[in-house]
Amino acid sequence: MTEKLSEETRQTVLKPLFGSGWAMVEGRDAIHKTFEFGNFVDAFGWMTRVAIWAEKWDHHPEWSNVYKTVEVTLTTHDVGGLSALDAKLARKMDGLCKGGQD
Repeated sequence: MTEKLSEETRQTVLKPLFGSGWAMVEGRDAIHKTFEFGNFVDAFGWMTRVAIWAEKWDHHPEWSNVYKTVEVTLTTHDVGGLSALDAKLARKMDGLCKGGQD
């Protein structure tokens, strides 16, 4: 069962994400990042790759796409805030954006 991140765990898990452009969402226990791509096809292709992992892990992002920009918010609705799944998916998104297939 997934649990909400403890205050102690947050420091360790979230700090590297903040260094890669993720930020806390004001008024919510969630993180957000804007991804920019070269064009719509690149943005949509990345979303497709992320969707496969999101489905595999049964953890789905809140996101929107306009042309080459993808806005992403991650939170775990089942626990009412951030969980290890959010950090895991954020790291995967960052890796896939850089071309990695971890």
